[in-house]
Amino acid sequence: MKLIVISLGIILFVVIVIQLYAMTEKKNTETYPYRVLKKYEDFELRTYEARLFTSVKLSSDSYKAVSNRGFSILAGYIFGGNEQKEKIAMTTPVAMSLEDSMTMMFMIPKKYSKETLPQPDRSEILFREEPAKTVAAIRFGGWASDEKIAKYKTKLIDALAAEEIAHTNQFFFLGYNAPFEMVNRRNEVIVELEKESFDE
Repeated sequence: MKLIVISLGIILFVVIVIQLYAMTEKKNTETYPYRVLKKYEDFELRTYEARLFTSVKLSSDSYKAVSNRGFSILAGYIFGGNEQKEKIAMTTPVAMSLEDSMTMMFMIPKKYSKETLPQPDRSEILFREEPAKTVAAIRFGGWASDEKIAKYKTKLIDALAAEEIAHTNQFFFLGYNAPFEMVNRRNEVIVELEKESFDE
């Protein structure tokens, strides 16, 4: 019994250390910048700055099927899988387009431009310039799944319809946490809005 208690104590200590480390790292991680325009009960309107992303397109519409593969490909690039073997800082959130062939994207740190980025070793990795845009965003906690993403996408569509706010049907999933983070997990579904469909 004493050995079991000691083992559980060690495991608990390790878990706490990992979570504290994750929280510290998150504070130092560059985030896709946005400004909140208006808050509603279930969602909010935001404007995002134009930013540069690395991206990889995957032939599936399933979050479960493509999330690990897409992350592995893009992480390989920023961890040195490029012509200069240069390590590029991780940013947040990881974005995935919600369409028949999902595209996963990592935002590039602001210090880089398209011209200064090292070329990836893998040809399927492309640089993607996302323009400034206005979106509606709905948030949920825990670990993401295809079922949760579909649920909150539908909830966002219904909430926008109730407020008579038109959208472009270009939806993205945003994930803000590493898989080992257990507390304060943040996930979002966003959709770009039609111009002139809302008041700032």
